[in-house]
Amino acid sequence: MLAMKFLPLLILSSLVPLAAHAQVNATSDYLSRMDSDGDGRISLVEYQDWMSYAFDAMDRNGDGTLTPDELPGGKGKPVTRAEYRARIAATFNKQDVNRDGSLSARELSAPPQ
Repeated sequence: MLAMKFLPLLILSSLVPLAAHAQVNATSDYLSRMDSDGDGRISLVEYQDWMSYAFDAMDRNGDGTLTPDELPGGKGKPVTRAEYRARIAATFNKQDVNRDGSLSARELSAPPQ
């Protein structure tokens, strides 16, 4: 169960070379790249879309499920795109401390509570 909690981080950490296109140096960089509609805030969908690049890179056969052979270490229970996005949503909800449904630069830069 603990491994499932940290799956998004495991996936992201295993894809450092693939993440080069997403390299950012400051919170404002994250905000500007994640904010696809340019409103200065990050919605849940924008957050999920940004964070899903790791899932997409690992899903070699494009079937929407990470099978054990696609997971770091070649082990683990299969993870569907919907499950992955739900975990990302849980992280988003922890970071959205004022519960307005979006992340400000301040909320984005703070670790999830």
